Amino acid sequence: MPELFTFVGSMLPHDMDHNTHKMVIYLVHMLLSAGLALVLVRSAMSNLQLVPKGSQNLMEAYINGVLQMGIDVMGEKDARRFVPLVATIGLFVAIANLIGVVPGFEAPSAFLEFALTLAISVFIYYNYIGIKEQGVIKYFKHFLGPVWWLYWLMFPIEIVSHFSRLVSLSFRLFGNVKGDDMFLMVILMLAPWLLPMIPFALLTFMALLQAFIFMMLTTVYIGSAIAVEDH
Repeated sequence: MPELFTFVGSMLPHDMDHNTHKMVIYLVHMLLSAGLALVLVRSAMSNLQLVPKGSQNLMEAYINGVLQMGIDVMGEKDARRFVPLVATIGLFVAIANLIGVVPGFEAPSAFLEFALTLAISVFIYYNYIGIKEQGVIKYFKHFLGPVWWLYWLMFPIEIVSHFSRLVSLSFRLFGNVKGDDMFLMVILMLAPWLLPMIPFALLTFMALLQAFIFMMLTTVYIGSAIAVEDH
């Protein structure tokens, strides 16, 4: 099956190495996603009004939704602490996913490098926050379980469980978005001149859903790390 057509790829030299070609496409679309996120946020904040409208109304609704999700997981105080991080990740991933729905562009989240880098960043951050909030001994004591004579068994299980979150975060995002890109390619090959509205609507929904799942899991992992003393 041929690769998905992209405007960026068509402008690159034909004799370029295949891996370099893919990496350039990935970097350009990743930077484009980040740029669009910054433009959207800047537009929402450029003319703040008491009664929001336009992009300000959209961003306020989004932030309130992220905040409410955080409150449900970790309480209002902690949710307000981490809402900038979670909201930024969610916005970035959503735009990175949605770019792939537009013909001629490829979602950077369809590259494993993107999903794995984000997953590693979240993994390092929530463990850092947990250690910072609870202390090293108290944080890792949670990995031992409630029964002292099963410590030797529970600790490696918990360690493997935590590292499996890297797989859960990265491969879920990468696999679903990559599959959506291939589905889009097939649709465009079968009906290149007829806009398939239903598949495009479905892909848009899936792009937003995957961003929500990544954001929700990030919130849950942070919440569990800072609430370790309650277990």
